[in-house]
Amino acid sequence: MLLTLDLNDARPLHEQVAGAIRRAIGEGSYRPGDRLPPARDLAAALGINPNTVLRALRDLRDEGLLEFRRGRGVSVARRADGRALLVQRARELLDEAKKYGYSREDLITIVEELT
Repeated sequence: MLLTLDLNDARPLHEQVAGAIRRAIGEGSYRPGDRLPPARDLAAALGINPNTVLRALRDLRDEGLLEFRRGRGVSVARRADGRALLVQRARELLDEAKKYGYSREDLITIVEELT
């Protein structure tokens, strides 16, 4: 799993990790039943605290995307629904727009121009 974090992103790291995992599931990199790497390995690869990764995994478990099994690790419970994936991407787009000084209304105007 190739996850990256944006250190300039204002969102908390656990939300960024959860979003990256959600996206990987939604795009098919992980299917229901697939096991995720251990939280320690993910944390080491990202250079963050393992508790941050665990918090992201718990959030995704609470959403029903992941399941924790004692002795078997964390696996994908179901595929991310399209709406959840779009909401995640829309949040990221709003955050990016704010960095460049665009408001929510400006972004809506841009999207309307595209349709």
